[in-house]
Amino acid sequence: MDRKAGGRPAASPRADVRLSILIAVTDANTPELGDVQMHAVRPKEPVIGRVVASEPCLNGRSASFVRHVAIDVSGTPLAGSFRAGQAFGVIAPGEDSRGKPHAVRLYSLACPSKGEDGEGNVVSTTVKRVIDEYTPQKGDEDDSAHHLFLGVCSNYLCDLRIGDEVLVTGPAGKRFLLPADPSLHDYLFIATGTGIAPFYGMVRELLQGPGGPCQSRIELVMGTPYTTDLIYDEFFDALAAEFPNFNYHRVISRSDIRREYVDRYIERNMDDGFREHLSDSRTIIYMCGLEGMESGLYRVLARNGLTEGYMDIRDPMKLEDHENWDTKDMKRSVKAGPRCMVEVY
Repeated sequence: MDRKAGGRPAASPRADVRLSILIAVTDANTPELGDVQMHAVRPKEPVIGRVVASEPCLNGRSASFVRHVAIDVSGTPLAGSFRAGQAFGVIAPGEDSRGKPHAVRLYSLACPSKGEDGEGNVVSTTVKRVIDEYTPQKGDEDDSAHHLFLGVCSNYLCDLRIGDEVLVTGPAGKRFLLPADPSLHDYLFIATGTGIAPFYGMVRELLQGPGGPCQSRIELVMGTPYTTDLIYDEFFDALAAEFPNFNYHRVISRSDIRREYVDRYIERNMDDGFREHLSDSRTIIYMCGLEGMESGLYRVLARNGLTEGYMDIRDPMKLEDHENWDTKDMKRSVKAGPRCMVEVY
């Protein structure tokens, strides 16, 4: 449809030139993600994979239990159809409280696009056992109930042994991806907890993938309550020692030395490299983990005049009122921009 026909006055030739320049600049900075396969294996028709690895991946003794689980999907439509940053589905056996088969649970891929085996046949993920005390969720539930609650699928996956079969689906997700040409951009990866999973695959793809290491600047900020909760810590530490363009930042929220969250860490270190990094139009932000870090980072970007490309601020929110932004209102009116990829829960 010709939008000028709807009553909007036609732009002047000079305005057209300015608009063309603006579009060219925006297009140059927006990452081109390329095509991606979706739902090669649908939830109603899962395929069988086999566990080929299950290893603990925490930094030390912790109150949490996290495992790196790898599953061979060779010979299925899922093999070779996924990209780093996507997710795949797992269906636990048995039935839920309503007597229905368990629904598919999605897990972030923790492997490069070529899989753990380099041939696209082995997917992997980072699984934390869900172990908690039951809390009533609905009005008709027993208020006095406080028995031990175990996550169905997380514990099922962590319990599997080498050679065990598991029903899988996927892949899913088409935005939380590396650019088609990674060399055109620099990266700021921000994770909390098992939100590190996709970055374990992405960083390996960038630095250890085919064609040699990507020379782009890569910053990884990892937040956990305690140092013992750091996931893949030794691996990232070794990469930082090997590749000068990769920096690994540990942020500990319950440390005896400095209690800090990822957004505050980035703001505190603005003048030590993050301002320069975020000011560069090449830079893309990826966030994965707990939902609270999204609003925290948006406030940091607003305070430091670094919103362009990373945030889409919609009415009634105003950038100049950022100090008074309410978190609930932010969920409705502050969205990720074209250079910000977000997966929070």
